[in-house]
Amino acid sequence: MASLGGNILPLVGFNIHAFFTGITGGLLFFAGLIRLSNKKASQKSDQNHHDDEPGLLNALFLFCYGCFFKPHSGSGKANQQGALESFYSSQASVYDVTRRLLLRGREDMLALAAAQLLHKAKGEGRKAGDRRIWVDVGGGTGWNIEAMARFVNVPEFFSTVYLVDLSPSLCAVAEKRFSRLGWDNVKIICQDARTFRLEDYENGLSGPGTPGSSTPRSYFDQKRPEHGGADLITMSYSLSMIPDYYSVIDSLTSLLSPDGLLGVVDFYVQSKVDFTYRNWTGGMIGRHVNYLSRTFWRAWFDLDRVALEPARRDYLEYKFGTILTANLRNTALGSIPYYIWLGCHKKPFSSSSLPEEIIQRIDALATESPYLLPSDSNYTKKQQNVITAKLTRAIERTAPEIRSKAFDAAIQNLSANLPLPSFFYQNHHWRIYYDDQLPKHTQFNDEYIYAFTWEDSRVDREILKLGRDDVVLAITSAGDNILSYAMQSPARIHAIDLNPSQNHLLELKVASFTALSHADFWKVFGEGKHQDFRDLLITKLSPHLSSRAFQYWLNNSFIFTNTKSRGLYDTGGSRHAMRAFRYISQLFRCRKAVASILASQTLIEQREIWHNKIRPALLSPLVSNFLVSTEAFLWKALGVPKNQLAMIEADHQASAAVGTGMAKSTRAHAVWHYMVNTLDPVVEKTHIPVDNPYYLVCMTGQFNRKCHPDYLSRAAHRKLSQPGVLDGLRIHTDEIDEVIARMAPGTVTVAVLMDSMDWFDPQSDAAGRQIEKVNRALKMGGRVLLRSAGLRPWYVKEFEKRGFVGERVGNRGVGECIDRVNMYASCWVCTKVDNLPPPTPGSSEGEQRTGGGEVDVWSL
Repeated sequence: MASLGGNILPLVGFNIHAFFTGITGGLLFFAGLIRLSNKKASQKSDQNHHDDEPGLLNALFLFCYGCFFKPHSGSGKANQQGALESFYSSQASVYDVTRRLLLRGREDMLALAAAQLLHKAKGEGRKAGDRRIWVDVGGGTGWNIEAMARFVNVPEFFSTVYLVDLSPSLCAVAEKRFSRLGWDNVKIICQDARTFRLEDYENGLSGPGTPGSSTPRSYFDQKRPEHGGADLITMSYSLSMIPDYYSVIDSLTSLLSPDGLLGVVDFYVQSKVDFTYRNWTGGMIGRHVNYLSRTFWRAWFDLDRVALEPARRDYLEYKFGTILTANLRNTALGSIPYYIWLGCHKKPFSSSSLPEEIIQRIDALATESPYLLPSDSNYTKKQQNVITAKLTRAIERTAPEIRSKAFDAAIQNLSANLPLPSFFYQNHHWRIYYDDQLPKHTQFNDEYIYAFTWEDSRVDREILKLGRDDVVLAITSAGDNILSYAMQSPARIHAIDLNPSQNHLLELKVASFTALSHADFWKVFGEGKHQDFRDLLITKLSPHLSSRAFQYWLNNSFIFTNTKSRGLYDTGGSRHAMRAFRYISQLFRCRKAVASILASQTLIEQREIWHNKIRPALLSPLVSNFLVSTEAFLWKALGVPKNQLAMIEADHQASAAVGTGMAKSTRAHAVWHYMVNTLDPVVEKTHIPVDNPYYLVCMTGQFNRKCHPDYLSRAAHRKLSQPGVLDGLRIHTDEIDEVIARMAPGTVTVAVLMDSMDWFDPQSDAAGRQIEKVNRALKMGGRVLLRSAGLRPWYVKEFEKRGFVGERVGNRGVGECIDRVNMYASCWVCTKVDNLPPPTPGSSEGEQRTGGGEVDVWSL
């Protein structure tokens, strides 16, 4: 946290741009300081506020004088340390109190680091007293180390903590701090970070300077090791203040242990031009800083000799693998951009591993795919034959997928000496690699459509009756049904969704099973709100999330914490339908009737309220004609595409009501009749407050203890929170076709496609091509579960032409419910009875399951 300061070197000439930038920045900063002064009562009780510190006004004076007015000549020393002393000697005692508002994110970074270390310690069975070393580079006054006590017991959790800083004045403050605290395990090292070596201070670490080690013959014999002994290294607002940052970042690799953690929080500015085509960083949400902000903040921080150029962060991400990253803004001081980053060594395995071994192990961990490589001609024919034989044997031994896009990305990165994509450094391998910059993913604008799954999991369970040998492929949606399948303990579940945010939601639910108690889990997903969600996300959930999902939920934590909002289930595209229902009920003055239905004790009472008070408003021609039947509302609120709407219209046109003249052959009439056939039976047959969570959440915005999806029960939490229970889950962010194409043929037993086939155009052959791929992926006797808005969907015949037998297992008759949702007109199971040519491999013992492609190898 030591910087060169605001005016160490005099400005040459008068720079009008810098002048006005400084004035504007000063005003913003003083505004923040005013906010700080308003909190002086709370500061008196703060753990870092002590009687020997100057008062607030005095601290502000020293800060302003030291940063903006005092000339700094370098304290008589023409070096970095002298420059630092010139700046900090007069304000070291007030450093902490004056930086509290400016240096945001420090506690968050420490909390994230502690969560990762605790998770790792739990997995390794380490105890609090085991040897664990922390190096805080540029640690200044030691604020970070004392603040870490909120998350772990620093004197017990760490055997030694090294604070490395070049400013004697700041180190003196740190000495007093830890003398007062009595923390004997904290060592203050006033030294250039580029030359700091753990082996000079720690017994048992190899390297030059280690007691008992042979003395090098010359300076050139001293080689820094590839790994060190530090379990944790942190840099808190110091990277942007170090002139020679390349050598400092390089030195960190020899400090960090092979499985150590590196945590950084700092200012930054960056344009999307710099990072658009990267695939190794953890996520790009909020990373771009617009031109005006980039220009302003760089100019203002340049006055303090704090460098915000992107190269510092870029080089850090190049030298290390990214575990988690978040791009944030300090809104208290003019939205200053800052980032939090956690990383590890580039190589997640032994330094002696060959590149191809690293690739194979990574792919097995991330996707459990057999080891196939992209084609290239750099290997000789003999080498290709040897490796191909090894890969073929691996294919026969490993899990269903043939190869993965993660595998391709890993090869590409390693060949260019880049870190692996962040997915490879996560603690769990639920989430499969994807490129979040592709237009097919960005089209969703970081918003999910469904906050809850609109499929009846009870009916799915009764139809499918999953067993321990089943391999399930299903569309993610909001993930509720995926978790319902997991409760039946199949061998593997592949959850697929093209929308990254839908998978972020499932990933959050899976991480919450792993890390949260049922009480917290219920608040987050039962009530849809939790005031402490952000703290839970950072301290408990973060080790179990991919970097992209973590960044997404950190940015959207207000969904759960905003006291004025309705919570999780009033978000996503489906919120439009729920809000429309509220507005209509208010417009027609039937909100009390809605409350009465929710309080109804019997079906008879519920039916009476519906028919007399709510139905006339909700199913009125006015609502149907001007709202519900519009394509925009059907798509944005209900997720009904135009091809599915065409099926509804076709069934209506062929209905008896139109044939007898009782209904018009128009879209409005078609949608109105579809709504009637959906909602009337639901009210007649299911008691909403007791046994219909799907409509309950639409009406109330939350579930209750009696009525909720299966995954919210205590029994589900007991089962799915057990270690390893969800290890068979794979979350794919891609099209169904792309995922199936990378699976070994004949390995999937159940494919749940929901109503996705309704989206296809009957005039194209796209549906037929997907059905052929599904046939190839399914084993003989495998089943496809379909729901449709059509009574007799046209694509069932396409299944039957391609090796399937179709059976309708649900039909929404007049006045009857197909399930508790009742949104679909029919439900089908298509069973594979025949292979398509060429036959699915794997039926004979000698066949190689290569997915129909040649196995080529590429030189690493």
